[in-house]
Amino acid sequence: MSVSHTATADPEPDTAINGGVDRVDPTGDARWDADLAACPGATFFHGAAWAGVLKESYGFTPTYFAQRDSAGLRSLLPLMEVDSWLTGRRGVALPFTDECPPLSAGPESFRRLHRAALDHAGTRRWKYLEFRGGRTLFGEVPASAAFLGHSLDLSRPEGELFAGFDSSVRRAIRKAEQGGLTIQFSQDIEAVRAFHGLLLKTRKRHGVPPQPFHFFASIHRHVLARNKGWVVLARLGGVPVAGAMYFHFGHKVIYKYGASDEAFQHLRANNLVMWRAIARYAGEGYTLLDFGRTAMENKGLRKFKLDWGSVERRVEYARFDRREGSFVVPGEALSGWQIRLFKVLPDWLFQWIGSALYRHAA
Repeated sequence: MSVSHTATADPEPDTAINGGVDRVDPTGDARWDADLAACPGATFFHGAAWAGVLKESYGFTPTYFAQRDSAGLRSLLPLMEVDSWLTGRRGVALPFTDECPPLSAGPESFRRLHRAALDHAGTRRWKYLEFRGGRTLFGEVPASAAFLGHSLDLSRPEGELFAGFDSSVRRAIRKAEQGGLTIQFSQDIEAVRAFHGLLLKTRKRHGVPPQPFHFFASIHRHVLARNKGWVVLARLGGVPVAGAMYFHFGHKVIYKYGASDEAFQHLRANNLVMWRAIARYAGEGYTLLDFGRTAMENKGLRKFKLDWGSVERRVEYARFDRREGSFVVPGEALSGWQIRLFKVLPDWLFQWIGSALYRHAA
């Protein structure tokens, strides 16, 4: 397969490519989500809302390769161009996404999408293409990163769901229900602001820089304000002590962000937030809750997700280095000493690093 090395000034608008492949920007297609809903395997991350968040927050360029027929969208390879003076220009599917695999109607359809993406990568001089999910579609290639994924079947009565939790989870929920907590489902900006405050505390504990508030404000505009998700907050006497952010598409839900104030950990508010979200989504007819990705070495988070009765799977990424012409395995993004340093930085510097970092890290 040959690729062109001729650079162009800027990405082109929606373009038809040989082989029946279109290069599209979902944020400019009013029919996108309706077409996507009929595509097997589609999740919230394939939708226009997440594309809008990434485009608005960080200036990434949606570069989605799609095949359609008379019945609608058949196959999709979603990519974002990340153009950074610090980390270079590349295609990522998709930034800040736990898992967003290609959607394929068959091997030949996928090969056409992949070929079109590689040709475009050559034209735009991308360093590499990173695919977050669907590694086996590329054949026998190495995984550039591997995580654990967990999902919960919501298509059961509430009592049966509750009975499927580990006994420690059931006890924690009962304790939280007796602790004077109130649970709020919200889609307004003030709830997002309260959640972000909790997130700053949580990320500092873990030594991971937080994404800036403008990113979550964009989530409010593109996701929450369009009824594609909820912020769920647990409060004690009006004070937010734990929260989570959920996104939904079709019949599937994604648990994207969670946060809490460690001073109130004894109340088990996180457990009550999760349970109320599970009960609400199940009651509204949603069939699957995706708990997001978990690092292989994070035994505590893995146990937390398994204790809800979830099913575990392996999530693998694949990275094609265009200059080497092969799939590669990159080094670790953060080392232990960096995490320890982040934990002790002044809050203002810690938050500034988050604001400066994510545009380049993607």
